[in-house]
Amino acid sequence: MRPRLFATAAALALVPCLLPSAAQAQRRPAAAATGLNIETRYYTMPNGLKVVLSRDPSVPTATVGVYYGIGFRIEPRNRTGFAHLFEHLMFQGSANAPKGTFDKIIYNSGGVNNGSTRFDFTNYYEVVPSNALETVLWVEADRMRAPAINEEVLKNQQGVVTNEVKVNVLNQPYGGWPWLDMPQVANENWYNAHNFYGDLAQLEAATVEDAKQFFNSFYRPNNAVLVVAGDIDYARTRAMIDRYFGGVPRGAPVKLPDISEPRQTREKVQTKVDKLAPRPAYTAAWHVPKRGSPEWYAMGLLDQILVQGQDSRLYQKLVRETGITGGVQGGINIGLGNMFNYNGPMLWTVAFVHDPAKTRPEIGQAMDQVIEDIRTRPVAQEELDRARTKLRSSLYNAADPSTRFGLIDMLAVGAMWENDPNWVNRLEAGFNRVTPDLLLATAKEYLRPTNRTVLLVDPGAAQPAAAARTGASK
Repeated sequence: MRPRLFATAAALALVPCLLPSAAQAQRRPAAAATGLNIETRYYTMPNGLKVVLSRDPSVPTATVGVYYGIGFRIEPRNRTGFAHLFEHLMFQGSANAPKGTFDKIIYNSGGVNNGSTRFDFTNYYEVVPSNALETVLWVEADRMRAPAINEEVLKNQQGVVTNEVKVNVLNQPYGGWPWLDMPQVANENWYNAHNFYGDLAQLEAATVEDAKQFFNSFYRPNNAVLVVAGDIDYARTRAMIDRYFGGVPRGAPVKLPDISEPRQTREKVQTKVDKLAPRPAYTAAWHVPKRGSPEWYAMGLLDQILVQGQDSRLYQKLVRETGITGGVQGGINIGLGNMFNYNGPMLWTVAFVHDPAKTRPEIGQAMDQVIEDIRTRPVAQEELDRARTKLRSSLYNAADPSTRFGLIDMLAVGAMWENDPNWVNRLEAGFNRVTPDLLLATAKEYLRPTNRTVLLVDPGAAQPAAAARTGASK
């Protein structure tokens, strides 16, 4: 994200279905009364741009999101960090809106804007008063058609991203831990396992021609989704979109690399020395089921039971019972989104900074007690119901109308990968179908020790005794 801007994304989103033809823009049927009931209209333009409209007049603003199907793990080899670099380049002006125009339009209207790069997409989003919507659509279409890509812009943003890497990772205690570090240790496929924040030498070696080729390959309407949600009129909004985006030419079909991961069959353990970290840290990650499968829904509930909130099993064990740590973070797609907004292999991760007096074998034993219990004993119905309630709460919070950033994220990735933004209205039903038996079977397979990767962080200079303390759990 561009650090100088203050908008933040509340992300959430996805699962499978089918879509009508491009000409059949239609209002989808309402969801079951017990679940989310987000109203949408969805269509595909002749140039391939997918458009999702969602009317909600409760707040007199409009939120716009443009999502491109290019993320960290699709970037070219020998150009690590390029997807993130290009996210910055798109804020440097366009053919009819010179540098600074975009921000001026947004801020003069009282709005906010930003962008981010994730594993499988790059997004740009704005929230403005409803009467400023047309101007925002015009400037978004202009940079989709012809962003400013030249030597001056590239060099400037290479410096910005290089500085960001230094500030957020290289010169920061626990920089990159665990969101950047763990995928590189746990995954085998280069696309999932490389340093996607960017090797500085490779970032600096990128050329203008590289940037133009990247734009032509991925930043095309047929590889994008436009979402407009809020206090809008469907007919007028569609007319604006047709006017500004209709003339943007489509590109060649996007060819994505194979990002599949082999089944992990042995535990991995690695230690990282962090010279700036004041205390040691412990991280464990497991590969999760395929998104959208029954087991994936079960894994989402296991996440709630094990690590989300102070009532979770790991919080109770590691914080309250043993005093190993003062807090635990964890989740599916930790640090770069959530369990909904990715499209490929993913990890469930648990991470915490811990008391230096606690040994690694002691920590591993505490972790194993919790994980093995849920792998071998059925979860009580009361605990399963509580997990569903927590998940339902997070879904409804994501759809909150204050900024609608979470809402547009859910709608965009549903359209992008499932050809149906209304998958979100069926999510709750998927979690409700999970039985105690499915929960147990999912835990037994996916939380097995041979599917686990352990990453240990040692503070300061490497100590000779560190190896003796690195007794990771088995």
